[in-house]
Amino acid sequence: MRLIFIHGSGGCREVWTHQMAHFEEAEAVDLPGHPHGQLCPTVDGYVEWLRGVLRPVAPKELVLVGHSLGGAIALCYAWKHPEEMKAVVTVGSGGRLRVHPMILEELEKIIPEPGRFPDFFGPGLTGVDPQLRQVLSRRMQENGPAAMLNDFRACDGFDIMDRLGEVPVPTLALCGDQDVMTPPKYSHFLGKSMPACRVEIIPGGTHYVALEKPGEVNRAIAAFLASL
Repeated sequence: MRLIFIHGSGGCREVWTHQMAHFEEAEAVDLPGHPHGQLCPTVDGYVEWLRGVLRPVAPKELVLVGHSLGGAIALCYAWKHPEEMKAVVTVGSGGRLRVHPMILEELEKIIPEPGRFPDFFGPGLTGVDPQLRQVLSRRMQENGPAAMLNDFRACDGFDIMDRLGEVPVPTLALCGDQDVMTPPKYSHFLGKSMPACRVEIIPGGTHYVALEKPGEVNRAIAAFLASL
């Protein structure tokens, strides 16, 4: 089994720090343009980039764990290439990830004034351990607002809600019960629409539940993997 963790919009592999410490031989990737390489403007583009990075992939051995945008990448990968997949875990994600136009407009304004960028993403990290929060803040500033805007636009253009029933891959949909960006109803929709999806809602977790509640998230993922 090859266990790969994928970060969300504007993020970095360090968001999976607690999971990397828990799951032996797991890998966490930095998506292209975060900060090195060329950004992919669509979820499909990120899927094909990831597939190229992972080649060769043994049939039915790949497990993708994705947060938000990363979850969209994992779901899209499983829809397009189910023969390569063993399982999917989404964390605060869904089959469609619309982004409010005001958020996109604000990021467009910040690009010429990158000093304002921490004020944009900082509030979302308040529940994270202070030392790790500093690491994430530095890395997200290195990626910059253009990467986050690109990723949010990719999310906004993503929609496989009417294709979820075609994804046969066993899936675990995790979400914090306080997540307002991708609320629990997104995960419940996955559970209703996919033929092999279970849903688990983590009490007290927000959109960054894997950082805030690592014990609960790690146990849920481990139990799911053990059930495969």
